[in-house]
Amino acid sequence: MEKSKGKDIYTTEPLGIILAKDAIITVCLEETPVLYALKQKHANELRTHMRTRFVLQILYRNASLYLQYLRVINKLSDKIEQKLHGSTENRELIELLELEKSLVYFTTSLRSNEVVLEKLLKSDRMKKYPEDEDLLEDVIVENRQAIEMANIYSGILSGMMDAFASVISNNLNIVMKFLAVMTIVLSVPTIIFAAYGMNVAPEGMPFAGSPFGFLIVVLISFVVSIGVAVYFFKKKMF
Repeated sequence: MEKSKGKDIYTTEPLGIILAKDAIITVCLEETPVLYALKQKHANELRTHMRTRFVLQILYRNASLYLQYLRVINKLSDKIEQKLHGSTENRELIELLELEKSLVYFTTSLRSNEVVLEKLLKSDRMKKYPEDEDLLEDVIVENRQAIEMANIYSGILSGMMDAFASVISNNLNIVMKFLAVMTIVLSVPTIIFAAYGMNVAPEGMPFAGSPFGFLIVVLISFVVSIGVAVYFFKKKMF
């Protein structure tokens, strides 16, 4: 998991396990939560002299972390979905795109792990204790479950992005329609006052000679604007 602009981005890193004669060597570009979690929470359960079981424990923990982060991604997508209902920006769609990218990484890595697990299941090169067969089956089940979850969430996200792209476009259209209606409503008094501001003889303008002419014109402008607004409201333009 990485940080970018204050947000979590989920990526994958390859982890190599080398079985030397007297040691088990793990190689990774960065510190991995797989080994860290094993060391912190499951140190008492580790049996490094049982090399196969130790490797399977690493793989099982790896599959469990995939499931854990997949649930986190699903919750994040639910939160983004709630924001999208009234959004007119692309920020939420970009966040969904980041999550979908993470799911692509997850699916690719999980399928690679599946190939490794199938080879371990068929291979006789690594000594297996009786309990190791059950543990290997558990790892395969966890990994397959993670693949299914990643595929399901990826499909959901893809559908959400298509649907909410239309929602954002529709929300933007609603805002533009509202602004257009407000422009028309506010243009009514502007037109009336502009007419009275022209260099025209007072006798040619209604109420020009009345002491209450200004108030009458303001009132007429207000009434006409309200009438236009009501008309658009009935047409469901607001």
